[in-house]
Amino acid sequence: MPIDLTDALASLREGRQSALALLTDNLARADAPACELAFLRRFDADARAAAQASDLAAARGGPRPPLGGLAVSVKDLFDVAGHPTTAASAAMADAAPATLDAPAVARLRAAGAALVGHTHLSEFAFSGVGINPHHGTPRNPATAAIDDRPRIPGGSTSGGAVSVAAGAAWAALGSDTGGSLRIPAALQGLVGFKGTARRVPLGGCLPLSPSLDTAGAITRSVRDAALLDAVLSGAPLEIDARPLSAWRFAITPTFMQDELEPAVATAFERALATLRSAGARIEERALPALPRVAELQTQGGITAAEAWAWHHARLAERGDRYDPRVALRIRRGAAITPDAYQALLDARQRWIHDMTTSMQGTEVFLSPTVPLQAPEIAPLLHSDDLFFATNARLLRNTAVVNLLDGCAISIPCQHPGELPVGLMLWAPASHDAAVLGAAARVEAALAAGAR
Repeated sequence: MPIDLTDALASLREGRQSALALLTDNLARADAPACELAFLRRFDADARAAAQASDLAAARGGPRPPLGGLAVSVKDLFDVAGHPTTAASAAMADAAPATLDAPAVARLRAAGAALVGHTHLSEFAFSGVGINPHHGTPRNPATAAIDDRPRIPGGSTSGGAVSVAAGAAWAALGSDTGGSLRIPAALQGLVGFKGTARRVPLGGCLPLSPSLDTAGAITRSVRDAALLDAVLSGAPLEIDARPLSAWRFAITPTFMQDELEPAVATAFERALATLRSAGARIEERALPALPRVAELQTQGGITAAEAWAWHHARLAERGDRYDPRVALRIRRGAAITPDAYQALLDARQRWIHDMTTSMQGTEVFLSPTVPLQAPEIAPLLHSDDLFFATNARLLRNTAVVNLLDGCAISIPCQHPGELPVGLMLWAPASHDAAVLGAAARVEAALAAGAR
């Protein structure tokens, strides 16, 4: 089988496989135990039609579409014409079918993606853990291959990541407000790219926090991330192809590296050593403003304030149908007055200025994506304290980039036989091409080092 979407497209061009044959395998994997609970609804007939259209175009001697009729899943936040969008919430169970595709979905469809289904998520995308009391929690398929203890998939794009890790899709459309692409990618050994937020339209996507929401994809490789970004943004980037030694990398010694699990610390330090051996220049840079990020998250911060604005009427009518943990976090926004909300927005802009000023001279920063590996599901189901503490730890590093209005990618840095660990490359806004270019070189160096 092809290793990633780019490889699968090459097999189509060379006539080694058909889009329908590849899709048939994807759908079989979607039915397999490893993918259980990943999908809330399937679009098998539409997906087959897209694959068949791609094969027919090739049989007639014409070009295949850019995504070739290959399987892509869609997070159940994005409208898909003819299907309801429910955000994996019982409070949205009676939602009417969408009449139009969300722009991001329309771009995937126009590029020839075979949309295989709406995937599971933390209710209303408001958790980095991936647990959902309404529909169950999909088990992390990447960790299942290493130990038999059911572990969290990460959230909020939980089912999307599972669909890719289990082989039901080559890529997953998702969202990222505080880490919801990068966290499940890190915990499942995948690639999650959060581009600069304004590059991909968010119309037809249920909001969590419009100031921070970003649409993007989870993939199997950095080159696939660049391909999906080009489709979703409609503005292909000129990816920087400099060798590893030509990049200026930095790590910040505090905050991002605080309280790492030993296995994460080991994988991160090993990755840095591998990159240095391959010629990378990595310096330590202090970012004095970084700890002030906590000031932007008081009482739930911008996310809680904006989530409350969208949800308060529905909570009044249907609050008993919400996940209580999600409702609790949304209701924190009720205490944030309009003046306090504006003060948060102003403080964010000052913080972005201070951060970007101190980041000058470094092209890409490196950090662990999350400070822990995927924990077991069962204890988190029964303890609110453990759940909220775990959620905060999962979001700590990734949320920095959303508040920065920056761009970031998580790539795997564990060795074979180890539970997944993510390495995050991040930079300020509009440095997407640099992040993707550097990530491609880092990915290649880490793969060589693991071998």
